[in-house]
Amino acid sequence: MSEATIAVQGVSKLFGLVRALDEIDLSFGPGVTGLLGPNGSGKSTLLKLVSGQLRPDTGTVRVLGRDPFEAATMTEVGLCPEHDKFYEELRAIDFVTALVRLHGYDARAARQRAEAALARVALEQLAHKPLREMSRGMRQRVKIAQAIAHEPRVVLLDEPLTGTDPVGRADLIALVTGLGNGGMTVVVSSHVLHEVEAMTHRVVLIRYGRLRAQGNIRRLRALLVDRPYRVQLACERPRELAAQLLQLAGTRAVAVLDEHTIELTTVELDAAVLAIPAAADRLGITLERMTSPDADLESLYRYLVA
Repeated sequence: MSEATIAVQGVSKLFGLVRALDEIDLSFGPGVTGLLGPNGSGKSTLLKLVSGQLRPDTGTVRVLGRDPFEAATMTEVGLCPEHDKFYEELRAIDFVTALVRLHGYDARAARQRAEAALARVALEQLAHKPLREMSRGMRQRVKIAQAIAHEPRVVLLDEPLTGTDPVGRADLIALVTGLGNGGMTVVVSSHVLHEVEAMTHRVVLIRYGRLRAQGNIRRLRALLVDRPYRVQLACERPRELAAQLLQLAGTRAVAVLDEHTIELTTVELDAAVLAIPAAADRLGITLERMTSPDADLESLYRYLVA
């Protein structure tokens, strides 16, 4: 990972007898990082600590090398909270403009930035619509617009795709990916795993307030040596191909599931992915499909929270 722009060291946060975070050590650098964990795991609490809404009971939080409560830090942070609390009578453009002005911009500059941000989330045609008349997906876009309008270096998105339709989700995923590629540090908290995987392969996983894993999805999955990969293949003459696959290094088992499907279990996924097409080609067999249900974020998440 690049040099950390967010550093969390030895952080604990208690709410009465509930320990929301327990001695967390982690860091975030430029690019997009997925923050994952079951409900109640401490994700939102962590984002509130980073955005200067809460102070830790123990440990330190630093954003761009500073305390999150410093005014200079807050101007460099954009937050899209999970739950909205709008001034319902305002139009989208007026709401975003007002929040941009809080970062020190004059009325004209704030208006220009608000218009540009609403355009980035595809709301330019609805900028003058009152917030109380907007759908949940539209309101979500407004929240994201206000988080990025002042061009912060750090963007925190708590469940940013909630309530959006398929087209809207695709647009926002592209937007988030673009923010990360542009050098911003973007932290996306979500429980929708395939959406996170569409944005990034870098994840942080917490459970019961403790760090369970941090890093690249593929590298983390490779560390689970006691969890071999399954590879499912669709082809004609599956029994002939299955006999060849038994000879591959790393093969634990090969099963013929039906007249067109094989399931290979291997501890060397990358080698198998290269060897399988070669074996099929030698036998004159055409592969119709090759997938691995154990090579994605969902499988990694399932293993780590078990």
